[in-house]
Amino acid sequence: MDITSLISPDCVFCAVPATSKKKLLQVVSELAAQHLSGQVEEHDILDAFLSREKLGSTGIGNGIALPHGRLANCDKGLTFLITTEESIDFDAIDNQPVKIFFALLAPESECQTHLKSLATIAEKLSNKDVVKRIKLASTNNELYQAITE
Repeated sequence: MDITSLISPDCVFCAVPATSKKKLLQVVSELAAQHLSGQVEEHDILDAFLSREKLGSTGIGNGIALPHGRLANCDKGLTFLITTEESIDFDAIDNQPVKIFFALLAPESECQTHLKSLATIAEKLSNKDVVKRIKLASTNNELYQAITE
């Protein structure tokens, strides 16, 4: 699976002003609700993220988190790449604050596709040069280029 099949330039946001885990998830939920054009309510998206976080933090370490959730009333997946102005506590496995967020939403019926998407993103983020470029990006376009090139 290619990363460009998962993310589009209009789903990339650089230097978002979120100061907590919940605030970041609220911002992503609002953006997702706008992209899903009324298919799913913002509060249902937030509930999906929060339900997943209750199982264990999606902060994977190295300043990166992969918040994700599955939606019952959704027929397409959606992926966002977001960096925050400041690193925030996200209960990551290495206890380090997080500044890079790849947020995924998938229809409940597409479990395998969801898992493949997570694996593709994790593989891309295992490249230290890619992560460095993401951290240095100062515009949405630079951020998109960092993850897709």
